[in-house]
Amino acid sequence: MRTRIGYLFGCLLLSFLLGCQQVGAKDSASGEETAVSSPTITSLLPTATPLVVAAASQATAYPAPELPTAYPSQPTFQVQIQPAATPLPASAVPVYGYRILNEYPHDSAAFTQGLIYIGDDILLEGTGQRGASSLRRVVLPTGEVVQQHDLAQEFFGEGIALWQDKIIQLTWQSQTGFVYDATSFAELARFRYPTEGWGITHDGTKLIMSDGSDTLYFWNPETLAETGRVAVFDDNGPVVRLNELEYINGEVWANIWQTDRIARIDPATGAVVGWVDLTGLLSAADRQQRVDVLNGIAWDEENGRLFVTGKWWPKLFEIELVTDLSDNQSDADLPDYQEDQVNLRPIFLPPTDPKPIQHREPLSNERERVEQNHS
Repeated sequence: MRTRIGYLFGCLLLSFLLGCQQVGAKDSASGEETAVSSPTITSLLPTATPLVVAAASQATAYPAPELPTAYPSQPTFQVQIQPAATPLPASAVPVYGYRILNEYPHDSAAFTQGLIYIGDDILLEGTGQRGASSLRRVVLPTGEVVQQHDLAQEFFGEGIALWQDKIIQLTWQSQTGFVYDATSFAELARFRYPTEGWGITHDGTKLIMSDGSDTLYFWNPETLAETGRVAVFDDNGPVVRLNELEYINGEVWANIWQTDRIARIDPATGAVVGWVDLTGLLSAADRQQRVDVLNGIAWDEENGRLFVTGKWWPKLFEIELVTDLSDNQSDADLPDYQEDQVNLRPIFLPPTDPKPIQHREPLSNERERVEQNHS
């Protein structure tokens, strides 16, 4: 046994000495010094077939990838100098004036955001401003507030809609809406929506909502989920800042924020089919006190009466629309503001050259700045 161990030890020692002699040997063909690795434990063990290395050495080498084909050169972009824009032609959308039929007192502390006529000379009104937002029941002839629900301080109330036995009220930037019992004003539910809230109405089958842009949104009145939308436009482009809404004889009527205009909109296409110009509705004398913009449209469908007011306005008006009254006038040069000799009520004819509505997106902070300045 000892003899075999000595024999193996001698063989290992001989292999080690022979390997050391090869270190630093010169290559006879090239004359360059070739580095020879020092033996390791694995080099002293019986040779085994290196399966992995052999497999790698026998693997087929992949060809080098071809360079991608160069794309054809593109023509140099040329800046086109456009001629000056051609002035837009006069709008083909009809513009209506108005005649005041009745004036009613209105709470000058009401920052009107929504208005609904519900019959028997009773109005529902939603008001805004943080800390002053409310839902109200108002007696039309006297302006008396006979029922009121106040919103919490953090909510800025917006438009309202009466759907069956419920009232739906939006808020401006809280993305929160309220559902109330229409009789008691008890809060039944709250819901969320992804946009700002401005105006809301319905056509008998769906709710129609605005967010201050040029878009009308359609909601399922039971689930309050969006079911569609339409962009509003006239012959000059998108019509933005759609505010308080009212559905009248198949049209959506929308106050345009910061103007004296109401747009009459085809809800199927979004096209503005008429403008109502209410310039001069609130007299200069009434504007001596704190007032804000025109806002609030209510429709008495049964009797065909149209009511309008504004934020912090001391009056609410019943009006009718007028177009060209030249056939009823003896003097063709009468000014736009005239006295009807029959009922002595003011008539405002539509302007012959109406100012176009600004067609641009509202700045989200612009309204906030304006509202805060009036708070």
